[in-house]
Formats: sequence, C-alpha cells, structure tokens
Amino acid sequence: MRAALLAGLSLLLAIAGPSAWGETKWKLGIVPQLPAQEIQRHWRPVADWLEQACGTRIEIVIPASIPLFEQSFARGDYELAFMNPYHAVMAQQAQGYVPLVRDSQRMLSGVLVVRQDSPAKEVRDLAGQVVAFPAPNAFGASLFMRALLEKEFGVLISPAYVRTHNNSYRHVLTGEAAAAGGVDATLQREPEHVRSALRILFRTPEVAPHPLTAHPRVPADQRSCITRTLVEARSDAARLAQLAGIQIPAPVEANFQRDYQPLVRLQLDRFVVQ
Repeated sequence: MRAALLAGLSLLLAIAGPSAWGETKWKLGIVPQLPAQEIQRHWRPVADWLEQACGTRIEIVIPASIPLFEQSFARGDYELAFMNPYHAVMAQQAQGYVPLVRDSQRMLSGVLVVRQDSPAKEVRDLAGQVVAFPAPNAFGASLFMRALLEKEFGVLISPAYVRTHNNSYRHVLTGEAAAAGGVDATLQREPEHVRSALRILFRTPEVAPHPLTAHPRVPADQRSCITRTLVEARSDAARLAQLAGIQIPAPVEANFQRDYQPLVRLQLDRFVVQ
C-alpha cells in the first residue's frame, strides 16, 4: 500500500513539474509607504497570480521603515522589489536591479501639504519650520521635495522623519509639523476627512512612477514572464482592479534608460541620507 502511494505521488510530481510545486522562492520587497497590513492586503492577490503564471513562490517582505528597505535592496536581499523612482537609480547602481513594469498613466508628483487653516500661502513661508517626511530618501515626498525647497526656493526647513506617508499627514493635522511631504497617490488614499483638512501648497514636477524591479539573479525568462503577465492584465478588468491597489493601474514595460536614468541629472546625491 505504501509503495503504491509513493508511486502515485511520484507520478503527480512528474506531471506537475518542479516549478508548480514552488521549489523556487523569491522575496518581494515593498517600499513601506503605507501601513504593512494595507500593503499586504493589496499585494498578496497580485503575488498569488504571479506565482501561478510564472511557477514560483513569492514571499512578501515589508520592512519596518524606508531606510531598512534601502539597506536590504542595497545588499541584494530581494529577488523582486517595488520601489520609488530614485530607489531604482540607487538599486541599479548597487546591485544592477532591472525595472520591469511601471504605471503608464499616473506619473509621480510629490505634494507639500499644510492644514487648511495654515497661514502659509507660499513655500517661503515655511522657512525655519518643522516639515514632516516619511523618510529621508522617499523620492517625491522627501528627497526631491527637500532638494527643490533648497535649490529652487532657498528655503531651509527642519525635517522630521516619521516613517510613513500617513504619519506625515497626521503630524500636520495634530500641529506637530507646519507641513508634510507626500505624493498624490498616498494623499488620495487618505480618508476624506483627512484630505479635506489639508491644502496642497506645492507640487513637484512629474517623473516616471514606482517600478517593480528584479535582481539580475532572477533568470531572464522569469523576468519576461512577470513583465508579460502584468502587462497583459490590461485586458482583464478584475486583474486591473488588483493592480490599481498596488499603484500600477495601467501597466507598461519599464525601461531604465528612458524612465529613470534622467533622474541622475537632477544631482540629488547630496540630499541622499545613507
């Protein structure tokens, strides 16, 4: 009886093939812009159908902070990683990460918000005041924003790094900061009572949005599978709804030279905090 069971199991394994049994396991690191529970809720369904399409297991990893996420991709800890645009530059330089897919419609724009009743009418009114940011190298919300405040407006502020976009907005509402850096996408995810209590004082120029990237150790055929699976989802309404939850509602193949290499010319290096 035992021999028959083993023979049957062997036959099933042979039919299914090794990839269907998930012998390969990839870590998917997600930049922690939002609370971990929310990130997991949106990304797990997408990871599940990528597993089915590309024959691997995917472990979602959500670091406790953006700096920890940066340290992890700099070491090459993740096979796959969803990151901000300047992270794509940092990751390419550190480990050779390759952008696979990004959204084709919603370009990334940083926003500087104040309370509706704030006396600040222009950026220069924030000189010397506390401004909340998710983390030093959060691109649109902090890195690009801080560079523009200093280089374009000559405004020096006192930065407070509070880990997430949600925390940044709430520091303004509670009066712990005069303003906060964020991005359009996370601001629009806030409840209406939060959004209505805030006023956008300034927007950064638009850049290509967050890409899903792959470490070069991920085989080329698997990278192609992920890219193809996500891009082809444009014809599936249910899949598109899931992709909207991960900030890629209209997926298109990403290209480092076209989409992210131009960021190198912004000379943001001196504003990067290691």
